[in-house]
Parts: sequence; structure tokens; C-alpha cells
Amino acid sequence: MDSAALLTRVRETERVEKLKSFSILDTPREDEFDTIVLLAQRLLGVPIALVSLLDDHRQWFKARCGLDATGGTRGDAFCSHAIMVEDMMVVEDTSRDPRFADNVFVTQDPHVRFYAGVPLRPRAEGFADDLPGIGTLCIIDTVPRVLTEADRRVLRQLAALVSSLIGARSSAATALRLSNESRRHADMMERQHLQLRQAERMAGIGSWRLDLTDMSLHWSDQVYAIHGLPPGEMPSVDTGLSFYPPDRRAEIAAMLTRASTTGDPFDFESDFYTADGLKRRVRSMGEAQMIEGRPAAIIGVFQDVTDRHAREQSLRLTADTDALTGLPNRACFETRLAQTMAAARHAGEPACLLLLDLDGFKAVNDTFGHAAGDEVLRLVADRLRRLAFSQAFVARLGGDEFAMLVTRPRDCARIEGLILNILRSLRHTVDRDGQRRGVTATVGAAFLAPDIATQADFTHRADLALYEAKRNRRGTARIHGSDASLTIEPGQP
Repeated sequence: MDSAALLTRVRETERVEKLKSFSILDTPREDEFDTIVLLAQRLLGVPIALVSLLDDHRQWFKARCGLDATGGTRGDAFCSHAIMVEDMMVVEDTSRDPRFADNVFVTQDPHVRFYAGVPLRPRAEGFADDLPGIGTLCIIDTVPRVLTEADRRVLRQLAALVSSLIGARSSAATALRLSNESRRHADMMERQHLQLRQAERMAGIGSWRLDLTDMSLHWSDQVYAIHGLPPGEMPSVDTGLSFYPPDRRAEIAAMLTRASTTGDPFDFESDFYTADGLKRRVRSMGEAQMIEGRPAAIIGVFQDVTDRHAREQSLRLTADTDALTGLPNRACFETRLAQTMAAARHAGEPACLLLLDLDGFKAVNDTFGHAAGDEVLRLVADRLRRLAFSQAFVARLGGDEFAMLVTRPRDCARIEGLILNILRSLRHTVDRDGQRRGVTATVGAAFLAPDIATQADFTHRADLALYEAKRNRRGTARIHGSDASLTIEPGQP
């Protein structure tokens, strides 16, 4: 092997080690990176944009837009060429470039005809700045095109932002480890202080330290920013706790106590109120700094996760809610049913399941259209909400099927009254253009009994009662185990 080939192999080994040092391969998707590829796609008008990382044998996408694949082998990757250039690799028409004309990504899906990629060279201590890139920010089109100088500037700027994010992500991830170093590393920490502050601002993460010798609390600038306070006087532990809701303070104080006495780490999320009274959501992690086997300090990181929490809550609400009526859906009902059965058996308390079918609903749909049917479903949902006791749970199971779970003992004791109110309240007439269609409800109910082993058993008993009620007369109700029907006679209030 000649010296040039040896140098190339050494630099490739160093490049792969540099990539590994960021601990970014195979990590979950992150909004910041997803936002950048979405910007690249929209600003540059291309169908595909990628943050592509390359190790010694594969290509993996940290972020992607317009492409389902998460990566592939490195051999045919355009980015394998792009990481070697100084500034940017642009292939305006792949079919005319002998390097790529027969490339599998050109001849097969996704049929690449245009490619532009900027190598990513985030700074990393211990590695040369002129190594080949650890990956690229690239854009792809399925038709040839020319990249203007303005487009090139946009792509360079977005690539620089990706490199900064990778560096900041790495810096933020090591903040806790750095802060847990002993005081003999103070000089090194001071040199990195500016970079760490920049990383904290970019990542929205701050660091803190509680010295157990005098219980003094030390915050980084970003922790002050999350609290809505200017950097300055160090707060007391009690002052720090005062930003949390009163019902969480004792729990958080207990975590600090355990960490300071036993060294147990902690990681929690909580609602939080800034100095201006704004409600936020924060995450705090902490662990003990051990000296000679005993906790000397608690060191941690602190992050504002309000936006992420809101997205998660919105997704959870969407997943658990019926879009038409706003009631919990079947999946949410199944989860609640399991929880209700377990809680009722543990407490030795009753539970009653009501299943409801609408009678005449199909005729409303057939006569007046689905919009009228949807209006009926929303009306039924609203009336069931009003009828439900404070601890009752109402859900739409699908179509014209609804369910109600009643758990309070005094409510279960007067279940017949509730059922009669339901029958009465859900009577409804749709009157349009001289035509009338009536809607009623039929109800089947079952109490949780000792011989009910599963959710399916519980639901089956309520279903049997519903079937018996329908067989007897629609618009009535039956409780499992009873031969009597519950009925609201016409004209009865």
C-alpha cells in the first residue's frame, strides 16, 4: 500500500471515529433536524431532503423528508462522494455524469436525476477540522435542474445549522458528565464555559449544582432563563421549589433528600410556573457527585419541554378521542374498562357497564343524509355528558354505539334511575321538509360480578342484556340477570 492510500485509510478511520463521538447514529427523530430538512425541501423546491450520516459501511438518515427509507448500504450513496469535497457537490443531471449514470438510485426508485449535498463537519475536540464530512445535508430531485447561487447559499446555511445542532447536541448531552468532574478539572471547564452556554441556549437545556456541604444552589444562565429570572443571586432550595405547583413540592424535595443521602438519581417532569406566572412544563434530572464514597453534591440538567409535552398531549388526545363527538373512542374505552375493573376489585366496590344502541338512526341517515346523522350523534354525546355522574365515563364505540361506565357506589345503587333518564333524554325527533324520523336508545347494563374474569366477559353480559332489551322492544333497557324491562312509555315525562 502506497503512502497516499495509507493516508486515505487513516483519515477515513478518524472520520468514522469522529462520527461515533457524537453518539448520534440510530437515535430517534428530533424536531430540530426534521425542521431543517423540511425548510430545505420547501425553500429549494425539491421533493427530497436528507440529513445523511455515513459510517464505514452504511448510510443512515437522521432526518428525511420525501423519502420513506431510513438508510442503506454506503456503496451506491451519492453522499459518499459529497463528504469528500470542500464545499458542495452538485450533480445537475445524473444521467449525464459517468459516476452516477448506472447508479441503482438513478435507474431505480427514487430515480435520482439531480443531487446537491454539503458535507457536515461539526467541530469535535481531538479531531482535525479538515477531515471528510461525517455526512451531508443533501437535496434530491427526480428531474434535472440547475442550482442558482442563491440556492447554494441557502443550502450552505442550512448545512451549517445542522453542523451546529450536532455539535450543540453533543455538548448538551455531555453537560451533566462535565459538571460531575472533580474540581481538578476546573481550568478545562472554564475554557469550555462559553461553548457550553451557547449549547444550552441552542438546546434549551440548563445545568445546576447543589453543594451538599452548605446547601448552596448554583444555576447556569439557561436555568435562570427558563425560570424567567435574570442571572444573578443564587436562589435557595426552597426558592427553587416555589416555582413548582404546591402538590409537587414535597415529592421533589424527597427526591433531593434521597439523592443527597443515598445517591439515588432522579428524572422527573412537572408543571412549572415562571417568575411572571406563565405555566410551563419542565424536565429535571439529577444525580449525586460521589467523593470518597459519599454524596458531595447533586448535579443535574434542567430543560423546558413545554412544546414537546403539548405535542404529546395533542397526539394522545387525538388517539383517544372520537373526532365527531369529542367523546373518548373505543381504544380509550377498552383501556378505561380494564382500569375500572382492576380498581373496583381492589377496593371491593361496584361497577356497572351500560351499552347503548340508537334505534332509528339508519332511517335518519337514509332520509336526511349523513350530515343529519352526524348532528344526531353529537346531540346524543352532549346529552350523555350531561347525564353522566361526576365519576361516570362515557365513550363512543363506533357508529351509533355508545358506552357508559358507572363506578361510584351511590350511583350504581340508583342505576335504574340513570337508565330511565337516558331513555328519556335520548328520545329525539328529526323533522325536516315535512318528514319526521324518530330516534330512541336501547340500553343493556351489567354489574361487575365475581365470576367475570375478563373485559370480554363484562362486555358480553352487557351485550346480552342489550340483545334482550331489543328483542323485547326497542327503546327500552334491560339489566343482566333481571327479567324486567325498563321502559319509558310514550308521553311519559
